[in-house]
Amino acid sequence: MISVEEWGGKAPTGTKEVQKIEYITIHHSGVVFEEGADPIQKIKGLQRFSQEEKGWIDIPYHFALDLDGNIYEERPIEYAGDTNTEYDPTGHALIEVMGNYEEQIIKPVQLESLAHLTAWLAQEYNVPVDHIASHKDHSDQTVCPGKDLYKYFENGEFIKNVEAYLNHEK
Repeated sequence: MISVEEWGGKAPTGTKEVQKIEYITIHHSGVVFEEGADPIQKIKGLQRFSQEEKGWIDIPYHFALDLDGNIYEERPIEYAGDTNTEYDPTGHALIEVMGNYEEQIIKPVQLESLAHLTAWLAQEYNVPVDHIASHKDHSDQTVCPGKDLYKYFENGEFIKNVEAYLNHEK
């Protein structure tokens, strides 16, 4: 995991009430992320936009995954994330997969990394697998995490992979 300090992020511009993690919710950034693009520059840009334009304390997500499956720490997990839709993300660990999976195809390495991170969070915070979902599962206002990533939620493959990590089968 690449820490906020390692990627050169700024501290949150404020605080929120400390949350208890009860859910894990998967998002995509909704913007095409091209091969060879610099994920750190993308994350820094999102942090700047979130803090300066949106007025949020930090990036809306707690973790991000790039196209190679590298995991980046973002907002401190003790603070609830933010969203542009109607669902309340309080109590949710939010994971962003960089890219737009309405248009892009998710790579196997990303899916594996996402399942591994999700399993770690589920174990760390005692989140049952039936509390793992996508943004779209909590909101009627979005297609997030995009049809190519969402199909792994629909067919049950993503949760099976998470369970395999939890059961030490992977």
